[in-house]
Amino acid sequence: MAKTSGAVPSSEGLRLDKFLKVSRLIKRRSVANDACDTDHVLLNGKPAKPGAKLKAGDMITLRFGEKRTDVEVLSLNEHALKQDAQNMYRVIRQD
Repeated sequence: MAKTSGAVPSSEGLRLDKFLKVSRLIKRRSVANDACDTDHVLLNGKPAKPGAKLKAGDMITLRFGEKRTDVEVLSLNEHALKQDAQNMYRVIRQD
């Protein structure tokens, strides 16, 4: 059996909450869901639902208290090793 990279076809997209967990921007998927439900996560400048489908090039903004992080989605993977997780996004702004 061939080993797959875990990359998601661009036509399908990856759920926002799963991306946040796999990329390790947020530690747990349940926390990612809560962050989306309480408007701490913006997708392309608009409040995002946890089930929103991502595509490469999307912009995600995370806001927690006074801290704000803007990232651009580079790749969509179902699974990522810890050392590879930060290759899934590029930090644009971090306050």
